[in-house]
Amino acid sequence: MTIADLSAGARHREVTAGFADVIADVSDWNAPTPVDGWVARDVVAHLVDWFTGFLAAGGVELPAGPAVADDPGAAWSAHTAGVQALLDGPPAENAFSHPMAGEHRLADAIDRFYTADVYMHTWDLARSQGATPALDPGFAEQLLAGMAPIDDILRSSGQYGPKVEVGADADAVSRLMGFIGRDPTWTPAAADSDDAHALRNAE
Repeated sequence: MTIADLSAGARHREVTAGFADVIADVSDWNAPTPVDGWVARDVVAHLVDWFTGFLAAGGVELPAGPAVADDPGAAWSAHTAGVQALLDGPPAENAFSHPMAGEHRLADAIDRFYTADVYMHTWDLARSQGATPALDPGFAEQLLAGMAPIDDILRSSGQYGPKVEVGADADAVSRLMGFIGRDPTWTPAAADSDDAHALRNAE
């Protein structure tokens, strides 16, 4: 069984725990990431801030937690506990209406719009530290299967960059990263080299 086969609540628990494991190994919160202009801390801030706002737009409030700027790990723990409580309790079955995303069961909205995002950003945060996370390839395959048919819509949303072509024999996670605009071969060293090159050109 892969995380693709789990319930929304169980999948959120597994994916966010994997992200927490990557957080625990972060040694430099100012390290560049594969997302242009973001450092490691920004990945956590993005997930906490955008989803808190997403839920609030549909009338669901999460308990306030520590600021990511002060303690990314503690902020993540508090945030995921709040979301997991929604999934594990009666609110999971409630209708959730979002002004942009439409109406869904709350558990389905969390699963579709957020848990998948955490999974993909786990790669970004791990790569910022030079590590490669052990992401479930089955879930990558599932996400690719769902996203590929709406490629034009996703690309026009501005949330994903141009696709990065990968080899025909690339694994599912690398193919997913390439689809959403990441270079699967990206390294912090390459980013540092690019920054140094830009600095030299500016002098």
